[in-house]
Amino acid sequence: MNPEDIRLILATDCGSTTTKAILIERVGGEFRLRLRGEAPTTVEAPYEDVIVGVRNAVTEVEELSGRRILDEQGNIIRPARDAEGVDIYLSTSSAGGGLQVMVMGLVRRMTAESAQRAALGAGAIVMDVLSLDDGWETYERIQRMRQLRPDMLLISGGVDGGEVSRVVEMVELVGAAKPQARLGRQFQLPCIFAGNVQARPLVEEVLQDVAALRIVDNLRPNMDRENLGPSRQAIQEEFLRHVMSHAPGYDRLLAWVDAEVMPTPAAVGKLVQQVADAHQINVLGVDIGGATTDVFSVFDGQFTRTVSANLGMSYSISNVLAEAGLDNILRWLPEEVHPAQLSDQIRNKMLRPTTIPQSPYGLRVEQAVAREALRLALEQHKALATGLKGMRRERVVSFDQQHLGEASLIDMMKLDLLIGSGGVLSHAPRRNQAALMMIDAFEPRGVTRLAVDSIFMMPQLGVLSQVHPQAAEQVFWRDCLIPLGTCLAPAGTPRAGQAALTLEMKEQTLPVAAGEIQLVPLAEGEKRQVTLHPGRGLDVGEGPGKSRTAEIEGGVTGLVLDGRGRPLVHPAPADRAPTLTRWFGEMGMYPGEEVGNRG
Repeated sequence: MNPEDIRLILATDCGSTTTKAILIERVGGEFRLRLRGEAPTTVEAPYEDVIVGVRNAVTEVEELSGRRILDEQGNIIRPARDAEGVDIYLSTSSAGGGLQVMVMGLVRRMTAESAQRAALGAGAIVMDVLSLDDGWETYERIQRMRQLRPDMLLISGGVDGGEVSRVVEMVELVGAAKPQARLGRQFQLPCIFAGNVQARPLVEEVLQDVAALRIVDNLRPNMDRENLGPSRQAIQEEFLRHVMSHAPGYDRLLAWVDAEVMPTPAAVGKLVQQVADAHQINVLGVDIGGATTDVFSVFDGQFTRTVSANLGMSYSISNVLAEAGLDNILRWLPEEVHPAQLSDQIRNKMLRPTTIPQSPYGLRVEQAVAREALRLALEQHKALATGLKGMRRERVVSFDQQHLGEASLIDMMKLDLLIGSGGVLSHAPRRNQAALMMIDAFEPRGVTRLAVDSIFMMPQLGVLSQVHPQAAEQVFWRDCLIPLGTCLAPAGTPRAGQAALTLEMKEQTLPVAAGEIQLVPLAEGEKRQVTLHPGRGLDVGEGPGKSRTAEIEGGVTGLVLDGRGRPLVHPAPADRAPTLTRWFGEMGMYPGEEVGNRG
């Protein structure tokens, strides 16, 4: 259909627990979100049919809008006419655990890591990464492939014209393991080979009776270049062909949609890329869920996605406790809490994952855990978002050379927009709480805009961006994102007793003391030209001690002047309660509540 003829758009996201439907309508030449509905996802017993959940969610949209969308047979009416139907229907899916991929490569820190980036960028959960230098015995690798039962296998290895025998050695492991697909033994496991072109005939020979083999261009054709596009495209196509078609009810969903069903994370990634490219900005987005935390970034045009599979706020909240440690969670609580009691409280959340905090103290505990989950997820993201390993570089030896490791692409001083999503951020009782959680966890530097996804419609907008970019862009900025404001934070350690930052705005001069945080009201939609004067030795983007002029935007929170230092300087245990009380009070986090009260 011609995009100019599209007036009404229906889009669903079939999540692991909830199917969400949104109705978008063109009003006066501009696309806006009209309303949304949701229903439980139905891929498991007793229904075992994803269409049931889709129909239930769409039925709620019908009831709210007064518009008939489903016909007597339960099919979507298209095109729109009078008071019934829609023009197009789109969908994303992560039901049934999403797309689960196992990755193999010759060298863990080179071709295997490139393959991991390709799989993550396609919206997959990477179950494991195997390589010939991973330290495992041959039988252990074979056993691992048999145990995991992924949706598909991605194999990389060798630059074009390079190693062949070692590539074949690795592929022979797959031939020996004969891994079974997650959704059943009645079809072969999809296997994508994206390695040395010279090895293709031998790879075909080894895997011809073992897997449904597909060969694509080498994702690492030489040491200095990655070519991830063909692998990502192949993963999504095989996802539709082999995985979605065998999931309960997805054959009918595939027949309904007007564009290919995308894995939910891949759709979010597409939207983040479109926003970054359209506005030429660096974007970092995070979606913190019950079991996993996804981080998406575009820095200098390069897209990276990571999945922290054991960092979540319900099902895997105990993993956050284990990885972060009690001390790191306690440092965000102004209350005096016995460590064993806090540990029990967090583990109870894992046992009762659908519960929500019943007191301000319980809310602070959950938000303290969220800070640590977000911090750890960003650390993992930075580790994968790096330059190519193995590249030939001309090195200049100097006395101030900090390290010879690969630098991360993630530079928080260059970050323009930070987007938060997931229940603990999108549904925080006060938007100021979401803003400070992101600031504390990610420690943005310089000038950074903050926003949250209001109702998590980024997946639907991501798949819509492939069909109607203008509609996706308009709804994203007007109905999806809630602008929180701007964080202004100098990098470096501020000196006690001095101003860490001074803000000049119109006729105002606003200093923030070292170790403190200050909230300045600036309404949503308002913009100001400001000058930032960092304290001695501190940096706001122009170099240590140098002032910076920038245009900033307000939001429902306003401007956050953060003088606590980067890296953030945490108070000593003895000073924790009064310091956090000041920070929380300045941000208006828990109004009417005595912060130290555990009632």
